[in-house]
Amino acid sequence: MRYFAFLWAFLCMILAFGVADAQTRAAPATPAANQIDINSASRGDLMTLDGIGEVRADAIIRARPFKVKTELVERRLIPEALYEKIADKVAARAAPVAPAPRPATPVPARR
Repeated sequence: MRYFAFLWAFLCMILAFGVADAQTRAAPATPAANQIDINSASRGDLMTLDGIGEVRADAIIRARPFKVKTELVERRLIPEALYEKIADKVAARAAPVAPAPRPATPVPARR
Protein backbone atom coordinates (compact mmCIF):
# COMPACT_ATOMS: atom_id res chain seq x y z
CA MET A 1 0.00 0.00 0.00
CA ARG A 2 2.88 2.38 0.80
CA TYR A 3 4.28 1.71 -2.64
CA PHE A 4 1.10 2.94 -4.35
CA ALA A 5 0.91 6.02 -2.11
CA PHE A 6 4.52 6.86 -2.94
CA LEU A 7 3.92 6.29 -6.65
CA TRP A 8 0.79 8.47 -6.55
CA ALA A 9 2.64 11.30 -4.75
CA PHE A 10 5.53 11.05 -7.22
CA LEU A 11 3.21 11.29 -10.26
CA CYS A 12 1.35 14.26 -8.76
CA MET A 13 4.65 16.01 -8.10
CA ILE A 14 5.81 15.48 -11.72
CA LEU A 15 2.50 16.78 -13.03
CA ALA A 16 2.64 19.84 -10.76
CA PHE A 17 6.18 20.73 -11.87
CA GLY A 18 5.23 20.28 -15.52
CA VAL A 19 2.30 22.67 -15.18
CA ALA A 20 4.39 25.20 -13.25
CA ASP A 21 7.14 25.03 -15.87
CA ALA A 22 4.67 25.59 -18.71
CA GLN A 23 3.21 28.61 -16.91
CA THR A 24 6.59 30.23 -16.28
CA ARG A 25 7.73 30.05 -19.90
CA ALA A 26 7.66 33.54 -21.30
CA ALA A 27 5.26 34.11 -24.14
CA PRO A 28 6.26 36.73 -26.71
CA ALA A 29 5.02 40.18 -25.72
CA THR A 30 3.43 40.80 -29.09
CA PRO A 31 2.79 38.04 -31.60
CA ALA A 32 4.46 38.61 -34.94
CA ALA A 33 1.05 38.85 -36.58
CA ASN A 34 0.20 41.90 -34.48
CA GLN A 35 3.45 43.73 -35.15
CA ILE A 36 3.42 46.73 -37.45
CA ASP A 37 5.76 46.35 -40.43
CA ILE A 38 7.65 49.63 -40.74
CA ASN A 39 8.36 48.87 -44.41
CA SER A 40 4.72 48.65 -45.46
CA ALA A 41 2.59 50.28 -42.75
CA SER A 42 0.44 53.24 -43.65
CA ARG A 43 0.83 56.62 -42.00
CA GLY A 44 -2.22 55.90 -39.86
CA ASP A 45 -0.88 52.52 -38.76
CA LEU A 46 2.43 54.07 -37.71
CA MET A 47 0.59 56.80 -35.80
CA THR A 48 -1.11 54.16 -33.63
CA LEU A 49 2.27 53.58 -31.96
CA ASP A 50 2.93 55.55 -28.77
CA GLY A 51 5.14 58.55 -29.51
CA ILE A 52 4.74 58.40 -33.30
CA GLY A 53 2.86 61.37 -34.66
CA GLU A 54 2.41 62.78 -38.15
CA VAL A 55 5.96 64.09 -38.49
CA ARG A 56 7.68 60.89 -37.35
CA ALA A 57 5.33 58.68 -39.36
CA ASP A 58 6.13 60.70 -42.50
CA ALA A 59 9.87 60.51 -41.75
CA ILE A 60 9.68 56.72 -41.36
CA ILE A 61 7.83 56.38 -44.66
CA ARG A 62 10.38 58.57 -46.48
CA ALA A 63 13.32 56.59 -45.02
CA ARG A 64 12.09 53.20 -46.26
CA PRO A 65 13.22 50.48 -46.79
CA PHE A 66 14.63 49.20 -43.50
CA LYS A 67 16.63 45.98 -43.14
CA VAL A 68 16.19 45.86 -39.36
CA LYS A 69 13.99 47.83 -37.01
CA THR A 70 16.96 49.20 -35.07
CA GLU A 71 17.62 51.44 -38.07
CA LEU A 72 14.89 53.71 -36.68
CA VAL A 73 17.39 54.77 -34.01
CA GLU A 74 20.53 54.41 -36.14
CA ARG A 75 19.11 56.81 -38.74
CA ARG A 76 17.96 59.13 -35.92
CA LEU A 77 14.28 58.93 -36.85
CA ILE A 78 13.26 58.26 -33.25
CA PRO A 79 15.12 58.54 -29.92
CA GLU A 80 16.34 55.36 -28.24
CA ALA A 81 13.94 55.80 -25.30
CA LEU A 82 10.98 55.77 -27.70
CA TYR A 83 12.41 52.78 -29.55
CA GLU A 84 12.53 50.81 -26.30
CA LYS A 85 8.80 51.48 -25.82
CA ILE A 86 7.74 50.36 -29.30
CA ALA A 87 10.39 47.75 -30.21
CA ASP A 88 8.11 44.81 -29.43
CA LYS A 89 5.30 46.31 -31.51
CA VAL A 90 7.21 46.83 -34.79
CA ALA A 91 9.04 44.67 -37.31
CA ALA A 92 11.06 45.30 -40.45
CA ARG A 93 9.98 42.60 -42.84
CA ALA A 94 11.69 42.33 -46.18
CA ALA A 95 9.68 43.39 -49.18
CA PRO A 96 8.53 40.45 -51.27
CA VAL A 97 10.91 39.82 -54.12
CA ALA A 98 9.33 39.77 -57.55
CA PRO A 99 10.31 36.79 -59.68
CA ALA A 100 12.94 37.51 -62.30
CA PRO A 101 11.44 38.24 -65.69
CA ARG A 102 11.73 35.42 -68.20
CA PRO A 103 13.77 36.09 -71.28
CA ALA A 104 11.71 36.46 -74.40
CA THR A 105 11.61 33.31 -76.44
CA PRO A 106 12.07 33.76 -80.16
CA VAL A 107 9.01 33.01 -82.27
CA PRO A 108 9.74 30.16 -84.67
CA ALA A 109 9.63 31.19 -88.33
CA ARG A 110 6.77 29.82 -90.38
CA ARG A 111 7.50 28.24 -93.71
